[in-house]
Amino acid sequence: MNFKRSDFPAGFRFGAATSAYQIEGHKFGGAGATHWDSFAATLGNVVRQENGALACDHYHRFEADLDLVSNAGMDAYRFSTSWARVMPEGRGAVNQEGLDFYDRLVDAMLERGLRPFQTLYHWEMPSELADLGGWTNPDVAHWFADFAEVITARIGDRVAATATINEPWCVAYLSHFIGHHAPGLRDIRATARAMHHVLTAHGAAMTRLREMGQDNLGIVLNFDHVRPAVNTNAAAQATARQDAIFNRWFIEAIIKGTYPAEAMEGFEPQMPKGWQDDLAQISQPMDWLGVNYYARHLVDDDKGAPWPALRDVPGDLPTNSMGWEVYPEGLYDFLTCLSRDLVGDMPIFVTENGMPWNDVIENGAVHDPERQAYINDHVASIHRAIADGANVQGFFYWSLLDNYEWAFGYEKRFGIVHVDFDTLERLPKGSYHALKAALAR
Repeated sequence: MNFKRSDFPAGFRFGAATSAYQIEGHKFGGAGATHWDSFAATLGNVVRQENGALACDHYHRFEADLDLVSNAGMDAYRFSTSWARVMPEGRGAVNQEGLDFYDRLVDAMLERGLRPFQTLYHWEMPSELADLGGWTNPDVAHWFADFAEVITARIGDRVAATATINEPWCVAYLSHFIGHHAPGLRDIRATARAMHHVLTAHGAAMTRLREMGQDNLGIVLNFDHVRPAVNTNAAAQATARQDAIFNRWFIEAIIKGTYPAEAMEGFEPQMPKGWQDDLAQISQPMDWLGVNYYARHLVDDDKGAPWPALRDVPGDLPTNSMGWEVYPEGLYDFLTCLSRDLVGDMPIFVTENGMPWNDVIENGAVHDPERQAYINDHVASIHRAIADGANVQGFFYWSLLDNYEWAFGYEKRFGIVHVDFDTLERLPKGSYHALKAALAR
């Protein structure tokens, strides 16, 4: 890697990111059931019906895992706090073991000089709330605000920053329209409600945390670089629909208090009554924005298909083991466009960026030059965006560890640290050592 710390502004944070259900081991410490447990237990949803019951056993191994972060010379660690671990039924009774765990986890970060970047929700809806409709139920905003208050009362005095929700598009659209994630629905009415309620939950949590005196609050949105697959008007319109659903819906609601017209073509007839009244709370001021970025996709119109009539078309760029096109320029484009057109000088953190690869241990090591090049090229895009005026203040690689990759089970490896899922042994990969060397310069 050909970058060094001094290339970036003073105070720029380098870190790694994880999420609770993907690494902790949900069978430990009194955590309640989640909709991912039942989704994974249903044939055909997840590779080999694997779940997060054991995952990486971070619950017992967090001290050694945080040593990996600090020994790499990183400044910060992004983690999430599981709703079902803190409140096993989503409401009511609080699990003191869960609060104690996050208490120890945050203290361990601080002991190592790492700034804790918390995410309140990274996809593990408590099963009892899923039974009540989960994100399709308008009461989810109040449930979520209550959870935010409980966990913040315990660790909010020590975290450096708090994000309400990770990747609302995945929470709402991927999970309720495409059905690829829990709860696995394919229902446009449920999708429209989830697309709105995930934002009302963000707004309600922001309000509650502000009342508690919390600052440095934000949200983490994922952005996908989309371009027309062919030079036709139909492809251009399809791309605009995809961009509106994936990229613009959440950021425009949060910053401008509006939903994009191209997405409302399909969603407006399905929206909950009085949705307009929620936009003021949804669009209240934030302190920072998290940007997750991975890849580029080419889009064409899927002629004759129901709305949104979108079709992915393979491109000609190199791909990762997910089949996603590697396109570092897309990260530069988002960072500069967000700064110029929407968030202004608001601090931006690249909260996820990473590459899955078919890693193999050879002679006791994992050589992953493809991942090293991916990191190097995307960090270069961040550097260029800063030079062109974007207020980017940090980069978190996804992920520290190979982990439970949702519907893909344990097959897709994003980590800079290899995990043997039989022995749970950790082995830093070539990318870990290369990033460590870059940060030491």
